[in-house]
Amino acid sequence: MPDTEDNQTEHHHREDEETANPAGDRDVDPKLLEILVCPLTKTPLRYDRRARELISDQAGLAFPIRNGVPIMLVDEARALNDDPVSPGIAAMAERNNGSVPE
Repeated sequence: MPDTEDNQTEHHHREDEETANPAGDRDVDPKLLEILVCPLTKTPLRYDRRARELISDQAGLAFPIRNGVPIMLVDEARALNDDPVSPGIAAMAERNNGSVPE
């Protein structure tokens, strides 16, 4: 397919996006950010654009965003502090009346 002006514009636009974001990550859909909550605490999340994470301050967890898709799995989340007990596990135990699932 020959390069028409429209094809060239689209090609340059994609190059600009890739240059601006070399990892190829896309931004999260703002509508999705409005409805997502922490899977443990069911509280709103804070979007950290620079770190590409959704932060649950109450659970003490940061959920990664990969290619514009929030990964809302506790196993994939990063603990926000260095407590010996994972804040997410502590939050889960609190929700389950003190018992931690195996």
